Amino acid sequence: MKVFQVGGSVRDQLMGVQPKDKDWVVVNSSPEEMEKNGFKPIGKEFPVFLHPETNEEYALARTEKKSGVGYKGFTFYFDSSVTLEQDLERRDFTINAIAKSSDGKIIDPFNGQLDIKNKIFRHTSPAFSEDPLRVLRFARFKTYGHLHDFDVAKNTVKFFKKIVNSGELSTLSSDRVWMETQRALSGDHTKEFFQTLIEYNLKDPWFNELSEIACNGNSPENKWAEMQCVNHFQLCRSLPIPNYMKRVTNLLSQILGLLQCNSKQEKIRIIQTLNIPRNSNVLNSILQIQPLSRDKEYLEKIISCILRIDFSILAGLSGSIVSEKKQFLYDEALKKLL
Repeated sequence: MKVFQVGGSVRDQLMGVQPKDKDWVVVNSSPEEMEKNGFKPIGKEFPVFLHPETNEEYALARTEKKSGVGYKGFTFYFDSSVTLEQDLERRDFTINAIAKSSDGKIIDPFNGQLDIKNKIFRHTSPAFSEDPLRVLRFARFKTYGHLHDFDVAKNTVKFFKKIVNSGELSTLSSDRVWMETQRALSGDHTKEFFQTLIEYNLKDPWFNELSEIACNGNSPENKWAEMQCVNHFQLCRSLPIPNYMKRVTNLLSQILGLLQCNSKQEKIRIIQTLNIPRNSNVLNSILQIQPLSRDKEYLEKIISCILRIDFSILAGLSGSIVSEKKQFLYDEALKKLL
């Protein structure tokens, strides 16, 4: 039983970047031996185990063969005869196909270190085109601070095109597509993700509405709201967007409606819908994004006015009276601004 650190964590360490987590490959072992040593099995399709102390993932060395469509359409083969090099060969890019032994020795059968030096994404083998998820992972890699300026090898672009032409991007699950997108929104260079989708014709079918890029927000949800704004709030309607992100996007849409509205009564209605007392922190965060920069001061005054209203005087009042009194409070607070 031999254990090797593999993948992105080795790449990052070689580049002087502290990895967030580590992946490990185990050679010359079996599921029975792993469990005997205290590892907890978690893999459904192939043997992956959690370390009993660190909870890091340890996978048995394996090979794979295309047997269906999509990123799950593979048959995996593993036993003690599978070598480390065979396991590394199935990985996406050479920079991710590097291993490190327990004594610190680097195993680099596909010259990934040279591609790191030359800042190149290069496919490890022609099998790259068998997994459509890899092009979305590539787009996400481009959001990393230490990888965003890497180029793509010309031969690798051919495999991008092969994936696009196969139509297998449509076989990906919406959950997995959103997972990659959400990770990209957390990256330092989120724009690179969407630019990559456009540059390499990766929009169909999940990002067909993508035409403009603007994501200067200070959080993933603000970046997403800004992307929705410049794409007419039609972006990625088939993806499972979390409710907290939908909330920020909806609030931005309402604020823009407020700014475009000419009717005082309609403005008050929108302001009431914003529920400023409950959403003040989110709204103040939204004001930092680019589409609202010109009207930020005006919107801050509106928020400040509403937060100064003493709504406690509504306590004990009945239905219609509460509504009338609340309307009066909004009118009085905003009469100098609207």
